[in-house]
Amino acid sequence: MTTSYAQIEPILTASVSEGHAPLPFVPSRGARWTGRVLSGLAVAFLTFDTLIKVLQLGPAVSGTADLGYPASAVLGIGLVELACLVAYVVPRSAVFGAILWTGYLGGAIATHVRVGNPLFSHVLFPIYVAVLLWGGLYLRDARVRQLFARLQRA
Repeated sequence: MTTSYAQIEPILTASVSEGHAPLPFVPSRGARWTGRVLSGLAVAFLTFDTLIKVLQLGPAVSGTADLGYPASAVLGIGLVELACLVAYVVPRSAVFGAILWTGYLGGAIATHVRVGNPLFSHVLFPIYVAVLLWGGLYLRDARVRQLFARLQRA
């Protein structure tokens, strides 16, 4: 979602007139493109992961079984991922999608901790994906920047 200065100027003006500090920054064109790239990387990875689960390909089934889940759970997990992915890629629901992904990725972290996987390559990998999701969204969506600005004031 591209946000122009004209679209957020009323937010900035209202914030200043109400005695609040304006939004922390208005991203440059380069920052918005960086946000799109970060989001695109996360979406590309998550699309691949979703497809191999929905199609119940061998690596997804065996990987899921290695984590202690039954093979019959792969399709359901893939459909949950698909719902999260659709919510994230639709601009109007992208924040909701990021929240859904955050919950899903938290479960992935718990799973990797439970089975004793290595820290940096497995346990923290969902955090790397979440940073791409939220970082990309922060750079390309004024609503997220406004939310973080409000949290800083609280």
